[in-house]
Amino acid sequence: MPNPKHRLGIKYLKPKTIMSLSSLYIITGSSKGIGEALVDLLLEEDDSEVIGISRSKVKKENPNYTHLEIDLGQIEELIDRVGDIFPKKEFRKIVLINNAGWIGEIDHFGHLKDQSIKNIFEINTIAPAILMNGFVKNYSNQVNAERVVVNISSGAAKKSIDGWSGYSASKAALDMMSKTAQLEAELDKNGIRFFAVAPGVVDTEMQTEIRSASEDSFSALTKFKSLKENNQLSSPNHAAEKLLFLINNTDQFSEVLQDVREF
Repeated sequence: MPNPKHRLGIKYLKPKTIMSLSSLYIITGSSKGIGEALVDLLLEEDDSEVIGISRSKVKKENPNYTHLEIDLGQIEELIDRVGDIFPKKEFRKIVLINNAGWIGEIDHFGHLKDQSIKNIFEINTIAPAILMNGFVKNYSNQVNAERVVVNISSGAAKKSIDGWSGYSASKAALDMMSKTAQLEAELDKNGIRFFAVAPGVVDTEMQTEIRSASEDSFSALTKFKSLKENNQLSSPNHAAEKLLFLINNTDQFSEVLQDVREF
């Protein structure tokens, strides 16, 4: 696979007007896992400006990195801060990566806390929707820039997994939002590309949470434990490189729903 850091496909612009501009990447869940790996890869490029969003403080000694400490589980806080997230200037390329996600409370119906049902949809579905709306609102007229939105989905969006009702349903909703946003972009002729990408089974804190569940709450527990024991989890860096390959080669991907294990 070509190195994604050197496949910056530039579209729509005249070379002299665009080459002097930087690319902007807005990444949620940037403090760890895939989000952190994306940030680190992108900051290797001198012309990439990165805005990271997480509820944890992050310090990076790089002038091209800006961190916004926002808890995406606090929707009113996110709404109040939307204006801080989308810089109002010209860029060569503008990318939003809705990476932050939560597995939620792993248990069967009848045992779930009502608040946890609310929280998982806020983090996995409502927060990305608000950010997608802000992205289109701020950048739909920047037709000279390549604009891409990538929502991190899951294979669980397409299957029923006991104990994961909220996670599967919230990711399925994210898939449909992505498909609808792409349809609207085509009708509005604004040139924005939308993707929902399943990153595979990645060795992150989410997998640790999954393995800490009880078998009564999650019948596939033994399978997920064996993935870790047999070194069958992919690394955050591998997933990040795959995502950047897609972002830098959107003309090779016609469908909204993608899976990194298939390219």
